[in-house]
Amino acid sequence: MKITFYKYQGTGNDFVVIDNRDLNFPRENTKLVNFLCDRRFGIGADGLMLLNPSETYDFTMVYYNADGTESTMCGNGGRCLVAFANQLGIIENETTFDAVDGLHYATYHDGITNLQMIDVAKVAVYNTHCFLDTGSPHHVQLVDDIENFDVKNTGAKIRYGAPYFDEGTNVNFVQKTTNNTFRLRTYERGVEDETLACGTGATAAAIALHQQKHTTQTTVPLQVQGGFLEVSFQPTENGYKNVFLKGPATFVFKGVIDYND
Repeated sequence: MKITFYKYQGTGNDFVVIDNRDLNFPRENTKLVNFLCDRRFGIGADGLMLLNPSETYDFTMVYYNADGTESTMCGNGGRCLVAFANQLGIIENETTFDAVDGLHYATYHDGITNLQMIDVAKVAVYNTHCFLDTGSPHHVQLVDDIENFDVKNTGAKIRYGAPYFDEGTNVNFVQKTTNNTFRLRTYERGVEDETLACGTGATAAAIALHQQKHTTQTTVPLQVQGGFLEVSFQPTENGYKNVFLKGPATFVFKGVIDYND
């Protein structure tokens, strides 16, 4: 089977992207997705996305973790898929598309995607951390010396531990670096390692920081391992709305891979 693919990255969060408007990709083939994302034997990526048709909107986003499992929303993936739709000529500078967590509006200009995320109604605040869902579940906690923090091992313990267990959660570690800027590192479930960026994680971190009054800003710059992201939102009595994730989405290369099961 010959598969035409595109490689995209958003602040180092990288993806295999496939134009699946003909619906020919065998989307139940977990082994195939895992192979394509494998960094040693396949193309290599944090996840895989299908651009599927939509009856009502511009396209449908289907996202898979690197382990081959179909997953919840991926913010950086969504930003990259918007850039991909622009490359294919499906959209120009704005779009509305379907995803697993509902509809998303986005704009795309000069390599920058500004993606509207879901509203967040609840932020659970605990003594050591916050937990919230921004399209994917996220544990957010502040740490000292984030540069030398053991993200992989500490993140794995939290991801599989109580109260998350088998379903798991993504785990975000944050440190304030200036009055208005924060440093963020994320352990992603499905990848089971630290990634260079996580869009839903950046969104969760920014909202959690505001909820805990670590910032009064409604536009929060975040330095991730792969660059900078910006999260903006509108606080309300019932949570947060008009949540946007902004950052670069970059085409890397196009190729064809021959897969033999």
